[in-house]
Amino acid sequence: MDFTLWDIVRNLLAGLQWTLLLSLVAFVCGGVVGLLALLARISDNLTLRILARGYIELFQGTPLLMQLFMVFFGIALFGIDVSAWMAAAVALTLFTSAFLAEIWRGCVESIPRGQWEASASLALNRFEQLRHVVLPQALRIAVAPTVGFSVQVVKGTAVTSIIGFTELTKTGGMLANATFEPFLIYGLVSLGYFLLCFPLSLGARYLERRLHATA
Repeated sequence: MDFTLWDIVRNLLAGLQWTLLLSLVAFVCGGVVGLLALLARISDNLTLRILARGYIELFQGTPLLMQLFMVFFGIALFGIDVSAWMAAAVALTLFTSAFLAEIWRGCVESIPRGQWEASASLALNRFEQLRHVVLPQALRIAVAPTVGFSVQVVKGTAVTSIIGFTELTKTGGMLANATFEPFLIYGLVSLGYFLLCFPLSLGARYLERRLHATA
């Protein structure tokens, strides 16, 4: 079968859509799980802190590829049929949540201790201190590194091609095998990732300068 340049671009755009969708799902769901991990990590309960730290260390200290294999093949051991899409979304969510939780913990801990003490003097409990005093300040600090980390999430989606999820990299591999033009195909794949990641990198740098200047 002969492929025109438009056929190649059209198929790559379809793969790019799945890359973008997977990135959004992983980032949003990872943010929710990461927030829960953050609250456990900074709670007064020692058990919660230990569990949260273990969770973060586990997913930060192991390769994303291994996590993907554990989800994809591990759940199947219990007789549950897991699609490549579901395995990719779950693995990337867990990976993302661990890093976001640690990024946000650093931002929370950068808030001066006096802010906690001042809010405690107003008879606020720990949750109210976080909600009304600490987190609003930490949010300003966290925006830039959070947006910057989203670049890593987008690039991490390429690993999911190993389990057969048809995103940009997998689509590029199939097209390269069909057209025998790997240089052209992977050049276009690289361009696709660049078009997704470069605006995020620019946004992170802009927000870092803007928020630092107005801090």
